[in-house]
Amino acid sequence: MATRKLTLIGGGGVRGPLFVESVIARARQLDITEVVLLDVDERKLRLLGGLSQQLASGHDLRVTTTTHARIALTDADFVVTTIRPGGDRTRASDERIALAHGVLGQETTGPGGFAMACRTIPIILEYAELLSEVSPSAWLFNFTNPAGIVTQALHDRGFTRSVGICDSANLAQHAVAAHCGVAPNDLRPEVYGLNHLSWVRAVRDTYGIDLLQPLLRTPTFRAGTLQRIFPQELVDLVGTWINEYLYYYYYAERAFEAIASEASTRGEEVQERNLQLLDELDTIYASDDPVRALDAYRRYESSRRASYMHYAEPENAPAGERTLGEGSEGYAGVALDIIEAMVGGAPRFTAANVPNAGNLPDLAADDVAEISVVADASGIRPLPIGPVPTLQAGLMRQVKLYERLAVESILTRSRATAISALMSHPLVVSYSRASGLVDAFLAANPETGNTWS
Repeated sequence: MATRKLTLIGGGGVRGPLFVESVIARARQLDITEVVLLDVDERKLRLLGGLSQQLASGHDLRVTTTTHARIALTDADFVVTTIRPGGDRTRASDERIALAHGVLGQETTGPGGFAMACRTIPIILEYAELLSEVSPSAWLFNFTNPAGIVTQALHDRGFTRSVGICDSANLAQHAVAAHCGVAPNDLRPEVYGLNHLSWVRAVRDTYGIDLLQPLLRTPTFRAGTLQRIFPQELVDLVGTWINEYLYYYYYAERAFEAIASEASTRGEEVQERNLQLLDELDTIYASDDPVRALDAYRRYESSRRASYMHYAEPENAPAGERTLGEGSEGYAGVALDIIEAMVGGAPRFTAANVPNAGNLPDLAADDVAEISVVADASGIRPLPIGPVPTLQAGLMRQVKLYERLAVESILTRSRATAISALMSHPLVVSYSRASGLVDAFLAANPETGNTWS
């Protein structure tokens, strides 16, 4: 029997235990015998990594923790990245800086995403360099935000065995599957766009019949999915399933007003929740009560999920309503589905962030797009999409220009290119705002900002 090693970079993060739970459920199927949790935060690794080890107790899966990248990556078959350099504090800072300049404060969209990319891209590239040295045949699954921009940087630097993953890209497929009572892989989604800026025009059954379009006009279906945050008129106008992050574009002024009016930003809220969780786990571990520790984590995860994008919910939406088709595996499910196909399982039809390779003619061939793919033992291939409607194509091209300029500015540490990147973003546009944002972000991150010119 083959034995495989999977490494989670950022394994001390709050989603680490959920990831390990998903691996436990599929370990035999994937021949994964070892999961290594790598993190630079020793406290989080001790507490949340310890919780992951507790979950694996009694299963045929070895879960280890380490702060040493070379140990974690050597002989790895698959690597998943989910890191946040600077921790929750920097996310909260990014959001406040953006709001102070009159633009959206959100960690992946627009200025907040740019600031995060400035910190994540250099570190992810360092990990990728080391991985290519110690495990050159390994695949890297990037969930580190902003996932599309980070994956673009990886491919620009020649790391072709890398793919960006995001559970949001697959919500339509899973929602239709749940509604129709079929397995998600029995359906063929037609997804196009960029990470957190994508659309789904169809979800077809094995006969080629589109099941999605009629459901987009079915109130009960829409009410049970995140499509409920968009009015029927907008869904009809766009003509597709709309990624929930497009709320920040289609309702730009409303999103800004809602976020700016709250006492705490999402980043500040998450920072406080995370600190409370860690303190509680510290107390529980001191009393040696692993069952209570797991209960505390479950409560945390449930409350955090329930408050996701709460300001976008329609007034009559039930509080904390769970989204139809929202798989409990999240990003872990996306990665493990693809890994299963790669190690000899049935081909997997899903959506991921990969070079477009001409399948989306509105973008360049080497532009990383969020697009329908099929994964099998030969790798991951994007599927043909063809031209897309003008409304979507225009926004997609504009944001892709921003992404390419953002990557270039980060790789060259060029302030001028960074300003150009933010000027090209549809939520920023103006030079005065873009230059002010760049200078503020660089000043707030002196460990990286001092190297820019």
